Amino acid sequence: MEPMLCPNCKTNRTRFHLIEQQPRAVKLDPHTGDIEQEYTNEALEPFHLPYRGPSYRVQCGVCGLIEDADMFIQRAKSSPLG
Repeated sequence: MEPMLCPNCKTNRTRFHLIEQQPRAVKLDPHTGDIEQEYTNEALEPFHLPYRGPSYRVQCGVCGLIEDADMFIQRAKSSPLG
């Protein structure tokens, strides 16, 4: 973990929610939205790409902004504590 600063409110350096992302590859019925089939990353269909997003995202505990952790880390690096 690295120091973070919210790029939106620009004041919060301490209060965050770490949101773990646990993607599920599924095939939905187009009419009902019911899950017809669930896949593993090793057994995806040809037109079903594997998830390539971050394993977690960050929410600012002050203003509520949700972004990738890199956004918060880069903002902290560009505005170091004095």
